[in-house]
Amino acid sequence: MKSFLFSSPGKVFVLLGTACLGSIIVALFLEHYLLLKPCLLCYAQRFCVYLLIFVSLIAFLHKNQSLFFFRTYLTVASAIILIGSSLSIRQLYLQSLPNDLVPTCGPDLEYLLETLPVLEVLLIAIKGDGNCAEVLWSFLGISIPGWLLIAFIVLFAYVLTSLYISKDLHSNN
Repeated sequence: MKSFLFSSPGKVFVLLGTACLGSIIVALFLEHYLLLKPCLLCYAQRFCVYLLIFVSLIAFLHKNQSLFFFRTYLTVASAIILIGSSLSIRQLYLQSLPNDLVPTCGPDLEYLLETLPVLEVLLIAIKGDGNCAEVLWSFLGISIPGWLLIAFIVLFAYVLTSLYISKDLHSNN
């Protein structure tokens, strides 16, 4: 198993990017096939996953990278994963609130982007609203942000392990 997961730096980023691509495919399936409308926190979490795909692609295409760059890409990926995890935790917190403490619902993302500066929209998205507190779908009693948090935790463990054995991994390159 170790030889499959940690055979080379390129493979680390292929597996990381593929896992993130899989989660985006699931998100798009839930949105377009099951017609679940994402909230602002969902979009923010999805943006983190897109960033992970982008970092993985850049790292994979950066052939013959030094150990420094390999570790830098892993560090950037772990920072993005931590941000995505914190957004998932925020949404799970909003979903756990009693109805009388749930914040009011706000306008949709398109309207916010048309009327407000991007930084303000980002702050509103991080804060979340009543739409973020609604559980639209669950599997085994775990909602979508819960599953994404589990995915982020698994990816974080994978990236940290890759970072820990980075010297050995890089020598296999």
